[in-house]
Parts: sequence; structure tokens; C-alpha cells
Amino acid sequence: MADTKPLRVLFLNDTARNGGPGRSLQTILTHLDPAAVERIVLLPREDVIARALRDARCTDEIVVDPDLIENAFQPRDRAIERDDLDAPWTLRGPRLALNIARLGRLGVTLPRFVRSRGIDLIYCNGTTADFVGGLVAVLTGVPAIWHARYTSVPAASKALHRWLSSRPEVARIVCVSKATAALFAHVPGKAVVIHNAVDLSRFYRGATKGCLKGARLPADAFVFGSMGRVLPRKGYPTMVRAARVLLDRATPAERDRAYFVVVGDTPADLPGDHLGECRALAKELGLEDRFLFPGFTDDVRPWCEDFDVVVLPSVYPDPLPRTVIEGMAYRCPVIAFEVGGVGEMVRDGATGSLMGADSSPEALADVMLAYLRDGDRVAREGASAREAVMEAFDARQHGARIQAQIVEAARARR
Repeated sequence: MADTKPLRVLFLNDTARNGGPGRSLQTILTHLDPAAVERIVLLPREDVIARALRDARCTDEIVVDPDLIENAFQPRDRAIERDDLDAPWTLRGPRLALNIARLGRLGVTLPRFVRSRGIDLIYCNGTTADFVGGLVAVLTGVPAIWHARYTSVPAASKALHRWLSSRPEVARIVCVSKATAALFAHVPGKAVVIHNAVDLSRFYRGATKGCLKGARLPADAFVFGSMGRVLPRKGYPTMVRAARVLLDRATPAERDRAYFVVVGDTPADLPGDHLGECRALAKELGLEDRFLFPGFTDDVRPWCEDFDVVVLPSVYPDPLPRTVIEGMAYRCPVIAFEVGGVGEMVRDGATGSLMGADSSPEALADVMLAYLRDGDRVAREGASAREAVMEAFDARQHGARIQAQIVEAARARR
């Protein structure tokens, strides 16, 4: 008789708040069949991701284990703050030693948890989760799936990364883009490209009320928007400088309508306050009232509602940024630099504009100004962008493909 019990899967998510992996995990969990997959999620602490998963009711159980360290220098009893990274070594040293010990303890307790709960598969979501889950898979013999959302790994961990990815216990490697899959050329039979996706029942024009036009901005504003972590590699200074050039080249009527918004912040567990640097640059260029950096938000949809064009100026091989897909879902043409997996989402001249990674602020300003001057183009490419998301980035199809990978890997062990 066929085994009809749901597969018991432990989903490891290595951050509690930052970046797109947690949001992508929510999308996956929402579209898995609970009759086929029992969804147990392990998080390092209670925060944005835990609340989002509970609100979506897409898990069977959430387990919090603070030994899943988010940052080597984080304090024992709270989330890390930027000042902690600059603390004296008399404070950072003991914290580092304690966190190494806590990771060592996780190396004992997590395999025990996997065995005692009868886990059929470990689903690793995030870079640290891949390493931790891969090691637990080797220790327990329970297969793991890596969901790789990166295009490089630190030099110090390359050997371990290659060894783990080659182990039979790492049964599948789901890559968010071809750019990510290039890391796994040594295990071509394991790597499969499955792009990120969005829930089209939540991401569409009219899903929420906008929070910009008629409130913070004039009702007829034309908004160039972006969202994500504000990091140097995301290229936002180029966008700020391009905004200054655009306003200088625009007619007075065009200048009155043009606004620029970047939603997001610099995570506290990373050195430097790049958000503060971008705000300072905008002020230096006289853009305080034109270029808004509202900070972090749990929900980007009210902002997307008022975006006309999405801009992603990443200057590194960005694996597959959700900014692009979410913007396209909101019928926004996307202006982006052709890096990483971006070219796997945006069709130049059809759903937006692709530019070289070394494009100047002046070149970016020219492309942005062309959209400001051509409302028909914005509507045409925006409609095509929505159609492209419906065709290739629908969360229902995405969930079915991920579930197929889970079932195949776990049933093989059973």
C-alpha cells in the first residue's frame, strides 16, 4: 500500500527579519499541500518572519532556537544592533566565544531534534541554513534540499561549501537563477533552477491603498520606486545621482511630477549605515523633498501601489531580487542593470529596460526621463510585465515545483 502520510519537513530559515529569503519561504509554504507536506519551521528568534508566517497560517509548527546564530557578535539575549559591531574586543571577544559555543550546542541538539521528530527532509533556506542543514544531514542521514539564493560564498568557506554540496545527503539544490546555478557546475545532476515567485492574489494593482500619492506626495506624482536592503552593492547612490541629473534635464512641468522612493534599510547586523549615507547624499544634492528613504516596512504593497516605474541599480551579480518580480506584478516597467539573474526576469524593451552594470548616473537618468515623458510606454510595458509574472513567476506553479522536489528527495529515502 502506498504511504499516504504527509512528509515531515523541517524548514531552516537563518534570519528572523532581513532580506527576501524569509518572504520567499512564506510564498513556498503557503502553496505546499499540507496533506503532502507537514511544515515545521525553525527560526533563530521571534521577529518579522515569524509574525508573517503566523499571519499567513502557512505552517504547522514554528520552533525558535536562538542557537541558530544570525551574527557572530550578537548579544546573548537580544537582536544585534549596529553599535555591537563596533564594540571593543573586550566585549566582542566573549560574545564571539559564546556564539561559537552555542553553534556547537546546535550541532548536538538539532540532529537530536531531527531524529526524535521523525523528520523526513531538511529544507535549507538561506546561506547559513545551507551550511547548518547540510552538516545536520550528514550527521543524521536525513536528506537535505538547499535553496541557494546567492551567487558567491566567502573564500574561507568555499571548500566546505563544495564538500557539502557534493555529499549524497544534500539531495537537491534549488537555485533561484542560472547565475546561482553556476556555483554548482561540479554537481550538475543536483542543481535545478526554480525562479522566485509572488502570490498574485496579494500582489496586484488595487490590492491595498497606496501610501504616497495624495498623502506624502502630490496626487499626480510620477514615482520611480525601489525596495530592498540598502547596501553598497545595491547601487542606490547611482540612483540618487541619476535623480539629480534627471531633475536638471527635465522641463519645469516634468520636474514638478518626478519623485524617487527607496523602501528599506541597512540591516543592523551589517557594518556601516549605508541608508544614512544615501540620505546624506540626497541632502547634499538638494533632493531632500524629492528622494524619500522611509526605512523598513513589513509590507511593501502600499508603496508598490503608487510606484510608476521600478528601478533596481544593483551593481553586483544579484541572484534574483524580489524587487523586480513584485514591481512587475504591480504593472511597473523595471529599469535594472543586467547583472546576476536580473536578465532572467526583465525583457529589454518589453517589460522594462536593461542597462550595463557600469552605466553612469547620466545614462540611468536618460532612461528614467524617457519613461517620465511617455505614459503610453509605461502602461504598455507595465501590462506586459504583469503578464510575464502571471506566466513565469506565479506562486502556485512555484509551490508545485518545490513540492515535487521535496517529495522526490524524501520518498527516495523512505
